[in-house]
Amino acid sequence: MDLEGVTHANSIKRGSWKTVLTLAYQSLGVVYGDLSTSPLYVYKSTFAEDIQHSETNEEIFGVLSFVFWTLTLIPLIKYVFIVLRADDNGEGGTFALYSLLCRHVRVSSIPNCQLADEDLSDYKKDGSISIDKNAIGHSLKLTLEKCRLLQRLLLVLALIGTCMVIGDGVLTPAISVFSAVSGLELSMSKEHHQYVELPVTCAILVFLFALQHYGTHRVGFLFAPVVITWLLCISAIGVYNILHWNPHVYQALSPYYMYKFLKKTQRGGWMSLGGILLCITGSEAMFADLGHFSQLSIQIAFTFLVYPSLILAYMGQAAYLSKHHVIENEYRIGFYVSVPEKIRIPVLAIAILAAVVGSQAIITGTFSIIKQCSALGCFPKVKIVHTSSKIHGQIYIPEVNWILMLLCLAVTIGFRNTKHMGNAAGLAVITVMLVTTCLMSLVMVLCWHKSIFLALCFIFFFGSIEALYFSASLIKFLEGAWVPIALSFIFLVVMYVWHYGTLKKYEADVQNKVSINWLLSLGPSLGIVRVRGLGLIHTELVSGIPSIFSHFVTNLPAFHQVVVFLCIKSVPVPHVRPEERFLVGRVGPKEYRMYRCIARYGYRDVHKDDMEFEKDLVCSIAEFIWSEKPECDIGIEDIGENERMTVVGTLSSHVEGVKLWEENGDSCNMVGTSERREIESPKRRRKRVKFVVPESRQIDRDVEEEMEELMQAREAGMAFILGHSYVRTKRGSSWLKRVVINYGYDFLRKNSRGPRYALSIPHASTLEVGMVYYV
Repeated sequence: MDLEGVTHANSIKRGSWKTVLTLAYQSLGVVYGDLSTSPLYVYKSTFAEDIQHSETNEEIFGVLSFVFWTLTLIPLIKYVFIVLRADDNGEGGTFALYSLLCRHVRVSSIPNCQLADEDLSDYKKDGSISIDKNAIGHSLKLTLEKCRLLQRLLLVLALIGTCMVIGDGVLTPAISVFSAVSGLELSMSKEHHQYVELPVTCAILVFLFALQHYGTHRVGFLFAPVVITWLLCISAIGVYNILHWNPHVYQALSPYYMYKFLKKTQRGGWMSLGGILLCITGSEAMFADLGHFSQLSIQIAFTFLVYPSLILAYMGQAAYLSKHHVIENEYRIGFYVSVPEKIRIPVLAIAILAAVVGSQAIITGTFSIIKQCSALGCFPKVKIVHTSSKIHGQIYIPEVNWILMLLCLAVTIGFRNTKHMGNAAGLAVITVMLVTTCLMSLVMVLCWHKSIFLALCFIFFFGSIEALYFSASLIKFLEGAWVPIALSFIFLVVMYVWHYGTLKKYEADVQNKVSINWLLSLGPSLGIVRVRGLGLIHTELVSGIPSIFSHFVTNLPAFHQVVVFLCIKSVPVPHVRPEERFLVGRVGPKEYRMYRCIARYGYRDVHKDDMEFEKDLVCSIAEFIWSEKPECDIGIEDIGENERMTVVGTLSSHVEGVKLWEENGDSCNMVGTSERREIESPKRRRKRVKFVVPESRQIDRDVEEEMEELMQAREAGMAFILGHSYVRTKRGSSWLKRVVINYGYDFLRKNSRGPRYALSIPHASTLEVGMVYYV
């Protein structure tokens, strides 16, 4: 599938119909692979043990009625027509809702937030900082901003939904592939298929996870045709079964049959709802994958193809089962028994391919949501590999991939049947939907400024339906439903411990930072020898001087002629525009040659490699020097340290500003236009650096000297100083805090990726400094 032309939803809402239909076609392979394979196991899970099939067909028709109305109310009405509208500048998913709420309520899980972040275009595009004058909505907003406990509960709620999505990434491949392979049982004896089904499933799963590091862009073009073929296949089989076995099965679409079903089956029917719930597994993907497609394209694909195909498939299965009451001993209720015997083998092959496509989508979605969590400070730093330079969102996380594979194999080998897998998957699915319903009700009040009555109606109506399914899934705790709870608990502990430790470490950094008065007392030379070169000090602080710098100044005899305090931070928006990437300011007077540079990235942005980033960084400082006007009150004032920060874009966004020219040996890289003034260093070295500035205005001699000094520093080389802050608990701390900080957070920190992997910093020019803080 070619996603090269796929951009964010907000950039293609007004696209041509050809673009919309193309995106609708592409979305079938990415979004609906999981949802479209649910007919493989819904009836089999529903009739596992809780209810029996009688000759009156009340059970069959009741299940079909539940499936029809569940598909209509949850995916069609709730997601397609309501939830898809709650996008975060084109992005969707649990964390997108949380990010949207954080901006409107001005609460955030990221400790180093600044008021300057609210001036980002995507931050305030939807009027996120406007105040709701509605009495109840405004009071709710103020309460959330003031109450730390409610903020933590909101974060935990978002993390629970996220953890259940990760759990779904373990369970969905297992049940999808196992159910698809279960078709082998009809083509061989019971004794043989037991020895074939499990090994074949495990082999497919290992093959699926082993291919992840190649990315899906090479075979992605097959995804949409596979899903379309599968949907057309199950709908055609459904129509055949309806016409051939029971043309009156449409009567079961009446909600009256749901009442008759529950009245007759009672507790068994209520418990069987956990199997019926599986008909909507994968619905959350419509919202989570919104960033790859447009809202309209997802709505068209589901409404006109996926939804009717699924309804026909379930009706066809019900029609077949309604006429087959004499059940033989080895008969197993399921999808394949309703498939005509002559085409079972081709259908089996298509089903396995569709299951692999659906599993691929959920695995990629798991990678994406972990990347979001890591960017927002809620998951340990992991190695993120971008498998395609053109396709948005194609990433691979090695550690997570192999953990998912081992867990998936453990679930498959441990359960070996769709009943327990279905119980586990059902609980994970419905928990995510409950979290989405809760967050959506807050979005209606705080972001859309709707009445509290409308939000209560939404949460009461959809929440009641989902709570019914949730209770039916939870009652089967010992029969498989414990798996997503256990997995989610482990991931939740990891996320919250990392977030708590990160927050405490940042607070310690802030408390131990050096005052600007101390720096001013040292003088322009900082009391040491200033040698040629550019010293890049990586810090989490957005203001003030990190304590590691004071250790250098007081213990080492020399430091670089140009010092840059670099902070790479994430902001609660999906993307930061290139022209708004950097905030640049001075630390101390001009003659100190010290700068602060804050590089801002959204939680879905791709970080550039080290060479491109270095060029952007140096050029942003040059742009700041060239455009600085001391006599004017420009920039954004950082109240805490009285530093003025100026918004500067990347090198590619400098249309009229400073351009960078570099020469390495015989090769050169020049970015610029003609009729520009060149500023270059007086001496030629192995690497030559030259800034090309417009001739629109005169350049002061001081500015020219400062830019020349920056060029000399760049030519001499760049050194990276990374500060590692270790946190330990103070004496007298509670045992829980000691366990979380001294053992939990410390273990995660030692086994997570450091800043060097995020920045691709060369090891030869890196110096690490350790600090121990007691919190």
